[in-house]
Amino acid sequence: MDPLQALTSSIDGNVDFETMWGVLASSLSEIHTKNASKLSFEELYRNAYKIVLRKKGDVLYERVKQFEHTWLSETVRPRLRALLSPSVLPDTATTTDNEKRVAGERFMRGLKQAWEDHNLCMNMTTDVLMYMDRVYCTDNHKPSIFTAAMGIFREVILNAPLDPSKDLHFPSALRMLNLIINDQIEMDRNGDQIDKALIRSCIYMLEGLYETDEENETEKLYLTSFEPEFLKLSQEFYEREGLRLLRDCDAPRYLQRTHQRMVEESDRCRSTISSSTTPAIHSVVEEKLIEGHLSEVADKEGSGLRYMLVNDRYEDLALFYQLNSFVDEKKSVLGEHLKNRVVAAGQEINQAAMASTSATAVPQGDGEKDAESASKPTMTGAANLQTAAAIKWVDDVLQLKDKYESIWKRAFESDQGLQTSLTRSLSEFINSFGRSSEYISLFIDENLKRGLKGKTEGEVDAVLDKAIVLLRYVQDKDLFERYYKKHLSRRLLMGRSVSGEVEKQMISRMKLEVGNHFTQKLEGMFKDMAVSEDLTGAFKKRMASDTERIELGVSVLTSTFWPLESMGPSASEEGGAPCVFPPAIEQIKKGFEGFYYGKHTGRKLTWQASMGTADVRAVFPKVPGKEGMMGRERRHELNVSTYAMVVLLLFNDLPSGASLTFEEIQAKTMIPANELVRNLQSLAVAPKTRVLIKEPMSKDVKPTDRFSFNAGFSSKFLKIKVGVVAGVNRVEGDRERRDTERRNDEMRGGAIEAAIVRIMKQRKELPHQNLLGEVIAQLSPRFLPDVNMVKRKIEILIEREYLERVGGVGVQGDGGGGRRAAYRYMA
Repeated sequence: MDPLQALTSSIDGNVDFETMWGVLASSLSEIHTKNASKLSFEELYRNAYKIVLRKKGDVLYERVKQFEHTWLSETVRPRLRALLSPSVLPDTATTTDNEKRVAGERFMRGLKQAWEDHNLCMNMTTDVLMYMDRVYCTDNHKPSIFTAAMGIFREVILNAPLDPSKDLHFPSALRMLNLIINDQIEMDRNGDQIDKALIRSCIYMLEGLYETDEENETEKLYLTSFEPEFLKLSQEFYEREGLRLLRDCDAPRYLQRTHQRMVEESDRCRSTISSSTTPAIHSVVEEKLIEGHLSEVADKEGSGLRYMLVNDRYEDLALFYQLNSFVDEKKSVLGEHLKNRVVAAGQEINQAAMASTSATAVPQGDGEKDAESASKPTMTGAANLQTAAAIKWVDDVLQLKDKYESIWKRAFESDQGLQTSLTRSLSEFINSFGRSSEYISLFIDENLKRGLKGKTEGEVDAVLDKAIVLLRYVQDKDLFERYYKKHLSRRLLMGRSVSGEVEKQMISRMKLEVGNHFTQKLEGMFKDMAVSEDLTGAFKKRMASDTERIELGVSVLTSTFWPLESMGPSASEEGGAPCVFPPAIEQIKKGFEGFYYGKHTGRKLTWQASMGTADVRAVFPKVPGKEGMMGRERRHELNVSTYAMVVLLLFNDLPSGASLTFEEIQAKTMIPANELVRNLQSLAVAPKTRVLIKEPMSKDVKPTDRFSFNAGFSSKFLKIKVGVVAGVNRVEGDRERRDTERRNDEMRGGAIEAAIVRIMKQRKELPHQNLLGEVIAQLSPRFLPDVNMVKRKIEILIEREYLERVGGVGVQGDGGGGRRAAYRYMA
């Protein structure tokens, strides 16, 4: 090519570019001044197209950027600067919050308008320069002209000082925007009205701009500039708010205000700023209002958690639970207060029960009035009052459990962690009460004797379920079993149970809850009663030809099933001979023994008179000089204990008017002293059943007191039941309690030995700690073994050559000489 021709072409190209750029620049000015209605965008597109085709895309790209820079710095920024009032500048005192709000809104409107105008202009400019974006920017890895223009807006309008001529440190528009929005949000938090839509538009701008032209999603100006400042100022606000609420509000009000703040912040993120900030601002509120002060709120006197729990404040408790859940999955604060409150309420129940039991001890005194009050078969007697106190303890525990289970379901959303706290606290105070096993058994006894009369099947099931629930909490189930056997034996032998079917239902429920081993002996007691009924029937048929016979009903009890030691003191326990029966009774007794031994060989019958009853026909002669009932012979059928029958029959052989002393009666009958006292009180002290006369008359029975037949006894009833004083199932006294615990410890010793042998027979050799752990694990469903007792039993088994020690020096430590103590099975 001719050099002159090439130079000419280059000059023409430059002339053409400048011409076309002049047209484009003029058009851009029209677009930015909103006079674009007469422009031909098709012609403008062709001009830009030609420039790019002539390899001038880079110049065009830079010229457009320069145009935008000049426009924003020389036209837009001064407008914004004019809108900036001193009221919104940092460290400037303002007259009122309203003045600051109005000035801030004016600035935000101006910035919003500038942003929207810039977006509109750049959308139109992008249409004109579409070919440049597609070819030049893509080939040269340049941001699109729209992206570049957004970056220019960021740098010129937002990041540069609004008035650099005065101070290079003069706030930028971005800094001012952050300050204004945060000021407006604090006004909103304080209850003032703000323009939420306007703020949302400005936030939308920050979400659309990035720190760099690479437009990384994590570098939006909203995330890098506004949100950190917003969260920092929010922390300061809620720190002050927390202290203010803690000072001015009671606990329920504090919870309500905190919950309200959480809701407000969620609404604010949704309607005013950005939903992406919701988790972060919630964390701020949770840290400053909940985590920082929840314990203090819970401890507030007169309104805290204790007050809410005591007064069933379900809504407040539900709110506390919800807020606690935000900061702690385990709800530690709530769980600890719940546990402490339940245990404290339980201890109050325990103390009330002990105080009631102590207050209802059998009173001392003399005279007929005292005797009558002591012998009434009503709940006014001291023994029955103690039983009533025991049943009240159970009722109170059940009410406490129902109360807090209701709170757990209604306020705590049936939270499993809090259920564990509730269960442990109930178990703690129930097992801290030494009489819990006895009282629960008495509760069941009372219901199965009379409490279930007239109840529907559903109501019966409810009572049985309550009993099983309480049993679930009892740790010493072996002690409960001992009391239950004692009370069951009285119900079965005295025919006091409401329903045999309900009794069996109770046993079945216990089997499901505790296991078959727990109920084996109880089931054996029912089997004995069934077998005894058959035996009695067969014996009656055999004796049917004897017209003068005495009717005999016998319950033959298997000694390993029945609590014979607690069914009344036997002669062997008193150190004397068995009870001496009258000849007629002795004869029928011998007859039954012959009958029984004829059916069963290798067995021995031991008669337990303390649990028997008898129907005695008594004839009272007419009283000389008397008319009416007393003037004729009177016949009555007396239902008495077996011991009372033995005592009454002694007076058949005495002449009229003769008497016997207490000591003489005991010598003739060999009845244990305490049993004889109780029966003589029933026969000679209680006014309505005074078949004998006691001299001198008093409630107490002394060895020298004399007793004679009361020929003047009368009653309007043909059949008279003579109840034995304090003969009901009652709360044990201290001595009886110690005896029960001693027997139970003996039983536990045997169970521990059996468990050790069982484990060692299977394992052959075990370290000391492992053996302890397995023994405790195996026995804990029935009772918690005492570690020292386990160690003693290990030593005993070593002495009896069931085990031998391998290594170590003893059971008190882990071993000596660097070796742990271990044991090997030998037997």
